[in-house]
Amino acid sequence: MLSFFNKKKNETTVSNNNLKAFLSGKVISIENVNDQVFSAKILGDGLAIEPESEIIVAPCDGVISTVMADSKHAVGITTKNGMELLIHEGIDTVSLNGEGFELFVKEGDSIKTGDKLIHFDPELIKSKGYQTTCILVVTNSDDFPNMKLHTGMDAIVGETVIVEV
Repeated sequence: MLSFFNKKKNETTVSNNNLKAFLSGKVISIENVNDQVFSAKILGDGLAIEPESEIIVAPCDGVISTVMADSKHAVGITTKNGMELLIHEGIDTVSLNGEGFELFVKEGDSIKTGDKLIHFDPELIKSKGYQTTCILVVTNSDDFPNMKLHTGMDAIVGETVIVEV
C-alpha cells in the first residue's frame, strides 16, 4: 500500500524533460563503465544500464540526430529542450559490424518516449567476447548543470526516471 502512494507522488513531480529507462536492468555510474572514453566522461556525463532486456527504447521525446547505420549499435537523439543524447549498446561492439543488431529508426525520425530504437542479441554479443553494458551519454552535459543522474538501482524500461533535468 505504501508503494502505491510513493508511485503517485513520484508521478506528479516528474517533468516532461526527464529521461526514463531505455532498458530494464541495473543502472550504474558512467565511471564504472569498462571503457576509458565513456568512464572518463570524454563524450559527456551520463550513466549505463546492465541490460535485462534486448530492445532499447527512447528515454524521451525527440528527434533522431545520428544513426550508426553500418554497425547499428548506437543512436543520437536531440530532445525538445536541446539535450543531445548518445545511446551506445555494448563495449567495442562497433567491431561486430551490425551483426546481432537491428535498427528501428533512421536519422530525422521524430520519436516518442518508449519507441523502439535498437534490438540487440545479448547472447551473440557475449559469445563474441564483448560486454552488453548500454551507455547513455549527454554529450552537451555542460549545458545542464542541474541534471541529476540516478544510479545504483534496478530500472524498469519506460517507467523508471534515470535522469532529472
